[in-house]
Amino acid sequence: MQSIATSLLAYTAAAVVLVVTPGLDTALVLRTAAREGSRHALLAGLGIITGCMVWTAVVAAGLGVLLAASRVAYTLLRWAGAVYLVWVGFNLLRHPRTGFATDGGNLRRRGSAFVRGALTNLLNPKAGVFYVSVLPQFVPSDVPLVPYILLLGVILAALGLVWFLCLIATMRPLVAWLRHASVMTALDRLTGGIFVAFGVGLALDARAR
Repeated sequence: MQSIATSLLAYTAAAVVLVVTPGLDTALVLRTAAREGSRHALLAGLGIITGCMVWTAVVAAGLGVLLAASRVAYTLLRWAGAVYLVWVGFNLLRHPRTGFATDGGNLRRRGSAFVRGALTNLLNPKAGVFYVSVLPQFVPSDVPLVPYILLLGVILAALGLVWFLCLIATMRPLVAWLRHASVMTALDRLTGGIFVAFGVGLALDARAR
């Protein structure tokens, strides 16, 4: 059984890995900083964080209903989340990326930088899958579900804000560094290994409950 301290430490470690792994959110903030300046990049980052909190609220409410309806269904969801982490990690280990782009059609959206950030996160199905499948893994069995899920969302949002501020402050050298194929491949493999380890550990914890 996880203690609250153990759960928060494990979740924070996983969240740090997730936040700093280059993806669509990172690309949007870097691209906005390069084209529109730091202020707009920060607004884009705040939009992304708002999307994260919306996903968190939706998941917290939905999981609360699921837990009230069926503990078995909730346990199955925890198992599915552990399997998802292992699957994502395995694919990163097997097929790491060799490049990172800060431009592209998928990032071209009309509206303010804040709206672009929010929509980039809210309309990304992978974000929804992550929140639904992964957040429940870090909830101890003896804590109120909804408030704890919201706390996890706040932690992720805070880490995201710190990361976006770092991206904006070091935009040019960071982009040059990420464009090295060896760096991108190493980051993906590191992330994949950590995700597999977390998935296996969480599956064992779910079995012990």
